[in-house]
Amino acid sequence: MEFKDYYTILGVAADADLKTIKTAYRRLARKYHPDVSTEKEAEKQFKDVAEAYEVLSDEKKRAEYDQLRQYGSAGQRFEPPPAWQSSGAGGHGDFSDFFESIFGAGRRGGAGHGFQSSEDFPSSRGRDIDVEMPLFPEDTFSDEPRPLEYSMPHYGEHGRLPDIRMTLSVRLPAGVADGDRIRLKGQGGPGFGNGPAGDLYLHIRLVPHPLFDVTGHDLSITVPVAPWEAALGARITLPTLTGKITLTIAPGSQNGQRLRIKGKGLRTRTGAGDLYAILRIEMPVGGTAEAKRLWQSLADTATFNPRKHWEV
Repeated sequence: MEFKDYYTILGVAADADLKTIKTAYRRLARKYHPDVSTEKEAEKQFKDVAEAYEVLSDEKKRAEYDQLRQYGSAGQRFEPPPAWQSSGAGGHGDFSDFFESIFGAGRRGGAGHGFQSSEDFPSSRGRDIDVEMPLFPEDTFSDEPRPLEYSMPHYGEHGRLPDIRMTLSVRLPAGVADGDRIRLKGQGGPGFGNGPAGDLYLHIRLVPHPLFDVTGHDLSITVPVAPWEAALGARITLPTLTGKITLTIAPGSQNGQRLRIKGKGLRTRTGAGDLYAILRIEMPVGGTAEAKRLWQSLADTATFNPRKHWEV
């Protein structure tokens, strides 16, 4: 078991008075509290600071600790003297093996020395939380609130506790797009003391659609057409996110040709993007003898040469 020098952890002298100890604790608690700190291993550091304050702010525990301190050195293996017995009160807590070997069952019950008031820990703003929100493209047209579940990181006096499961009803603004970041004020981690809560940020991720590709607020769909539809023209039924429409294919249409359908893309803040139908000519597989005869007749009579530009 490793010896812990609580005076070194708090950065105070061995003869520091209670006011100095408390000031050091509040400064370090602000620095390392996991809900506000960006320091490396902040949670572990915070736990050590809370443990040191638990001992040095209590007259009896400090006296007992000072008796044992002469037998230990920070970072070195330590065992209490064989006849050692603590007079410290029992309780509950999440302190180190070193603390429990000296003081028994952990921190004492009662009010304790955790963050019980803004005097112990000055007010500070809660942590911002980022949550990814998947959204189907067709759902961007709805103004109805959407349920959202997310995990809220939860920290107690001595470190991280199990996350809290949160549920919100969220009404998304019109025109949200893939990659948008939406701020929900005050829905993040709780503040400390009288500090305000943090914010919740939603990162919109559009779920891939089986038919449509998304580019900004525009959509594109690949439209299979038969050779005779491309040659002679046709009117076909085309799906969109808001229902089916009739698409006119002009005679002589080409493979890969893009047809723009205005206003049938994703919803924007002021209207909607466009839908692009990309024609893909597909040849029939197999066929009857009569179908083959007709294809041969077309080949014999047509003057079209698709490789004319190769001729020198």
